[in-house]
Amino acid sequence: MQSEDLWLLVQEFLKANSKEKLENLLKGLLTPSEIQELAERFRIVRLLKKGVAQHEIAKRLNIGVATVTRGSKELKQGNFKYV
Repeated sequence: MQSEDLWLLVQEFLKANSKEKLENLLKGLLTPSEIQELAERFRIVRLLKKGVAQHEIAKRLNIGVATVTRGSKELKQGNFKYV
C-alpha cells in the first residue's frame, strides 16, 4: 500500500468518531470474514501484551501457533505500540 493511500485510509478512520460511524466504515470496507480476522488478530495482540504464552493463546482461541507467532513478530517489530 502506498503511503498516500494509507494516509487517506487513516484520515477516514479518524473521521469515524463514533462507534456507529466506525462500524459502518468497517462494514463498507471489509467482508464479515475480514472483520472477524481483524478481531482475532486484535485478541492475539492483547493477550500477547498481557504476557500469555503463545501456545496458551492458540489453545484459547482455537487457532494455530503460527498465527500467534505472526502477531508476536509484529510486536517485536514495534507495531501495536498503542494497543
